[in-house]
Amino acid sequence: MDLDLPLIWALLLATAVFLYVAMDGFDLGVGILFPRLDRGEERDVAVNSIAPVWDGNETWLVLGGGGLLAVFPLAYAIVLPALYMPLIVMLLALIFRGVAFEMRFRQDTEAGKRNWDNGFWLGSTVAAFSQGVALGAFVQGIAVEGRGYAGGWWDWLTPFSVLTGVALVAGYGLLGATWLLWKTEGALHEKARGQARRLGGTTLAFIATVSLVMPFLQPAFADRWFGFPHLLFAWVVPVAVVALAVVLFRFLAAAPPQGARTSLLWRDAIPFGAALGLFLLCYIGLGISMWPMIVPPAITIWDAAAPPSTQRFLLAGAAVLVPLILVYTGFVYWIFRGKVRAGEGYHH
Repeated sequence: MDLDLPLIWALLLATAVFLYVAMDGFDLGVGILFPRLDRGEERDVAVNSIAPVWDGNETWLVLGGGGLLAVFPLAYAIVLPALYMPLIVMLLALIFRGVAFEMRFRQDTEAGKRNWDNGFWLGSTVAAFSQGVALGAFVQGIAVEGRGYAGGWWDWLTPFSVLTGVALVAGYGLLGATWLLWKTEGALHEKARGQARRLGGTTLAFIATVSLVMPFLQPAFADRWFGFPHLLFAWVVPVAVVALAVVLFRFLAAAPPQGARTSLLWRDAIPFGAALGLFLLCYIGLGISMWPMIVPPAITIWDAAAPPSTQRFLLAGAAVLVPLILVYTGFVYWIFRGKVRAGEGYHH
């Protein structure tokens, strides 16, 4: 039986995009939280908690974008012109954020360090907001005529795309707060707990709002969520979201009892895992709404796919490279496991 190559590549690229959101989301979230952290030790510890992994996390963004160009060139040729502005702003913000990340440790004055701290916050927040705007503009549909983009320069800017932009900033902030809860101790640890509670409630409110709006964006979306028999399977997602929300707030409620030192790291990791689970469920919900469209509302993965020979050639390379990237990424996270304490970090 012949392999369904567009389906395989769609799943592979969808996985790459989710890995980017999960991994770069928490370090963008740390930057988003910077104004809430005290200058000096707290900010240094927060940055050192992501320093070994932040640049490697962006590998998955390259794989997702490059894979879209190589395997689904028609989708790439339509989506990029439709989303030029938010995507360019996102890339510039990521570059500026990376510069600020490195430069803050090389300042001799408090004023200089404060300026680069503000740059790190601004770059992180703008990158997250731009990603959310691009997602919202993509989901609400792209005007296509023939094999090209038929919309205007400002079609990406709508109330729904702004809503998803703000929602993603809140969601990344939640990931950042739960990451700091997992990786830090003392006052910063408890501050992260409080931020995670607030951002957890905000993120859930945004999830509910976006979920209520989405069925009205495209008739196919409404059918997937309210039509029979789709609803029998689709409604597993909101039920799972409620269950994970309960887990999240239960483990954010209070610090573990004294004498539970051996399980401290495990307990602190659960809110981060629950926050990632919420992102995964939202991603699955998005997939339920859109499948099999790669450019909503009309172009499917099979319509946009490159020739089978191209897909097979690239799949052979991906079969080697993707496992290597996963092994290396897992190794780095394992090496730098555990709590980060004041004074630790390769920048010092």
